[in-house]
Amino acid sequence: MAIKNISVNDLDNKRKDDQTIILIDCREQAEWDDAHIEGFTLIPLSCFEQSLEVLKDKAQDIHIMCRSGKRSMNACMFLEENGYENLYNVEGGILAWKDAGLETK
Repeated sequence: MAIKNISVNDLDNKRKDDQTIILIDCREQAEWDDAHIEGFTLIPLSCFEQSLEVLKDKAQDIHIMCRSGKRSMNACMFLEENGYENLYNVEGGILAWKDAGLETK
C-alpha cells in the first residue's frame, strides 16, 4: 500500500526541510477561504479526477489534507488507484493543524 499517515507536526517539520514535496488541500473553496496553510495547493476532492494532469510525477511525495482526514484519505485512495506511489494522508486535517497551534492564513 502506497498510502501512509503523517501527523501535522511531522508534516510541518518535513515541509521545512524538503521544498520538493507536494502539498494538496482537498477541501472545497469556501473552506479554503476560511483558513488554509501556506504552501498548499487547493484541489477540491470534487475536482480530483480532472487534476491528474497537474500531478505529473507519480513517484513524488504527495501530502493531502482536508478538514479532518476522511476526504484526504479518499483522495489518496483515488491517486493510488491511478498509479501514484508515495501518498501521505495528513492525520486530523486542518483541525489537527490548528489544534497543534500551527499557522494558517
